[in-house]
Amino acid sequence: MSKKLVAFFSASGSTRKLANTLAEVLGADTYEIKPATPYTGKDLNWNNSQSRSSVEMADINSRPELADKSTKVSDYDTIFLGFPIWWYVAPHIINSFLESYDFSGKTIVLFATSGGSGFGETLNQLKTSCADSTLWIQGKVFRGHTDKNTLSDWVKSLPID
Repeated sequence: MSKKLVAFFSASGSTRKLANTLAEVLGADTYEIKPATPYTGKDLNWNNSQSRSSVEMADINSRPELADKSTKVSDYDTIFLGFPIWWYVAPHIINSFLESYDFSGKTIVLFATSGGSGFGETLNQLKTSCADSTLWIQGKVFRGHTDKNTLSDWVKSLPID
């Protein structure tokens, strides 16, 4: 059985709650991906084209700085990578995380939270930040209040050990 990590970014707490429940289901370790400068409510106002999140997401090359790079990705075989969907893709801090570690030979299973959006071009957008030998599983988009049984059923359906 492979060793698993649930790494996640959560701006408002919904993804954190889901990630912690998923880690419980998996018996996995967790790692919270945090920006060096935390997001404020004003930063997350997607209705304001000048808000921090809007400006970052408008620039495909934006890479928000990470608060730390202390997780030992090398200790894990499978990484469940979670985030909220922003503008139909992962927030660019996920690219920052992926570009800070070597994921060669790892399996990355994506999961996300959203009020209604799907993954869009997320998988293609993230693949550019990893080695070609990384195995990707698109995973699923959940509502923030997903229960353990639903997550357990999802995990059982995945092509991982």
